[in-house]
Amino acid sequence: MLTQRLSEYIAAAFTGIWIQSFEHEDALAEIAKLCRQHKWALAVWDVDRGLQAGGENPQGAGTNDPVAAIKSINALASAEGSALLVLPNFHRFLGSAEIIQALAHQIHQGKQNRTFVAILSPLVQIPLELERQFVVIEHELPSRTQLQEIATGIATEPNEMPDGEQLTRLLDAAGGLSRFEAEGAFSLSLVRHGRLDPESVWELKTQSLQKSGLLSLHRGRETFDDLGGLEALKAFCLKALRTRPAGGGVTPRGILLLGVPGTGKSAFAKALGNQTGRPTLVLDVGALMGSLVGQTEQNIRSALRIADAMAPCILFADEVEKALAGAASSGVTDSGVSARLFGSLLTWMSDHESDVFVVTTSNNISALPPEFSRAERFDAVYFLDLPSEAERQAIWRIYLAKFAIPDQPLPKDVDWTGAEIRSCCRLASLLDTSLLEAAHNVVPVAATAAESVERLRTWACGRCLSANSPGLYTRARSASVQVKRRVSRPANN
Repeated sequence: MLTQRLSEYIAAAFTGIWIQSFEHEDALAEIAKLCRQHKWALAVWDVDRGLQAGGENPQGAGTNDPVAAIKSINALASAEGSALLVLPNFHRFLGSAEIIQALAHQIHQGKQNRTFVAILSPLVQIPLELERQFVVIEHELPSRTQLQEIATGIATEPNEMPDGEQLTRLLDAAGGLSRFEAEGAFSLSLVRHGRLDPESVWELKTQSLQKSGLLSLHRGRETFDDLGGLEALKAFCLKALRTRPAGGGVTPRGILLLGVPGTGKSAFAKALGNQTGRPTLVLDVGALMGSLVGQTEQNIRSALRIADAMAPCILFADEVEKALAGAASSGVTDSGVSARLFGSLLTWMSDHESDVFVVTTSNNISALPPEFSRAERFDAVYFLDLPSEAERQAIWRIYLAKFAIPDQPLPKDVDWTGAEIRSCCRLASLLDTSLLEAAHNVVPVAATAAESVERLRTWACGRCLSANSPGLYTRARSASVQVKRRVSRPANN
């Protein structure tokens, strides 16, 4: 709670306070309520309205002079109580040496006269000169209880407010929205449907995530019925996500999917959300890299904060080894940015308590730092091997029906992946030809990358769980992936 944290810091005489908030009006309302309870003097300055204390502009305060506004808080100081100056969006002024110096002097002086300076900003961007003089408070996004209160205040007519499972779905959809965004989404739903409906809320949430540029919301309709095989992996995830963790319950962490390219790792992650009724957030780890100092660290914190707020959800990071492979040499190549991003992600994966189920995929686990896949970061590490004959038959049935292909002979599909079977069916439909003809255009990855596939399967044997059957993965002999051994004959004596 913002008011509780702010009250504690003021009681402990932290005279420089940075409040990170995207909802300044709500934050100001909470601060004003706290000041009334404790009988503290409150003043607010912004470049548009100038300095206001008690709803009025005090005499002698320069309305457009930030330095004068900082110094004016001393006039509100009294022996009876504290005085608080709130500066919304003041990070825009912190490029000035005069303003930084005025803040430093005021924060130091506040120890004597009980005056406090609070900067209200959507991001934490403290100048180096002031870093040790500010504490940071996060104004959290509304909880499910607060979202339900907002919904109740908007849906005032009979049958407008859902209940039961529909209410749960509505609150799941609204999780991660600000109060302002939630009010708009609920109002839009009433206009469109005459009731509060999750679909309109999802539309607004998708726009909100697009604006952040850090996460995207996958809105496909895939389910486990669209995936052949992977029975052990499906059963594990359904069991882990079958119920919401109640008080004292154990929250699932996630899974790491290692496998041959084209075996359904990404497709499984996208289908898992629809199968379990959770939104799937797609995290592009590479897109978190920023060009400015500190921007990458801020991006990863913002992305993980959004994921926490949207719980329960699936957080999906595809081919994560490509973004994290350089963490070990980060101090030489990029001044440690990759290492700090990697460290922030690892810390969150180990410590987060929100109901966010992480699904990451990798085609080459040897490129990942070993600490990434240790216990308690993931619930399990699964290997997705080339599908067996029975699994290939199941995949053929799915895609023959999807592309409306009539019964006909199937091509030889030894060591084909699910992606290659889909490609064959799509090409047969696209070229209006038979599956046997279309198969001439498909070269399986087990042939084009035979060495790397063999190396990956050998590494996973006994180290990963099998996605197809319970227990550890044991390597089956491949028909097309062969390893040749050179034999040296002893010289004749």
